[in-house]
Amino acid sequence: MGGGGRREGSLCHPRKLLGGRLGGPVRKSYLAWMILTPIPRNQLESALDRFMADLRDPFCCAVFRQIRATPADRAVGAEAERHRVAALSLARGLGVAIHPHGVQCPYNWDGTALNGATEAYVILHEAAHFVLAPPERRTLIDFGLGPGPDTVDRQAAERASVLSPLAREEEEAAASLIGIIWEAELGQPALASFLDQNWLEGLERSAAPHFAAVLGGLRARRLISRGYPGKSDRVRAALDR
Repeated sequence: MGGGGRREGSLCHPRKLLGGRLGGPVRKSYLAWMILTPIPRNQLESALDRFMADLRDPFCCAVFRQIRATPADRAVGAEAERHRVAALSLARGLGVAIHPHGVQCPYNWDGTALNGATEAYVILHEAAHFVLAPPERRTLIDFGLGPGPDTVDRQAAERASVLSPLAREEEEAAASLIGIIWEAELGQPALASFLDQNWLEGLERSAAPHFAAVLGGLRARRLISRGYPGKSDRVRAALDR
């Protein structure tokens, strides 16, 4: 099943796809082997059409249309930095503490603050984990989900893990989709994350039902505004601060 995961054992690690923390050595992109079934670019529109055709609920269709309307390629250079700054603004507005620039952090989330020296989509994904995690897990390294691929002290992150593999996968899918929706709301390349994080995996069988199920769960928990698409109350309030 596609859709989300970044920890060890998960289907996709969003932070690995562009490689490396900002300001550090850039690792080789993991994109080629992290997407389970790569879709040639000349077949992408057809694949997205098939996915859309399998969505039955108007709300799911509206959300997917907004995701699809964004670029399928990551921003680079000055635009990527603008996206990162916007993502940090949103995260702060949600109550996420950010480590000051230059602070060396061995985890993406160390139980107190987020390492902001990474790409925008990673920041949004981690902010989504913050929103999803109950208060007792917000004090744990990497939210008690096990080490992410940027985590340096992997043994400490493993020791802090408290969720079962199934619970991890469910939360990773939820965090992935929340982050993608926030990217779309911010006008960032949500479609790139949608593809990178395997939401089209199982296109002929389970991709659309899985998307609808995860989205339905987020809506039932009021993590996605009923007025969506458009900027959710949560995103609007965060960016207005």
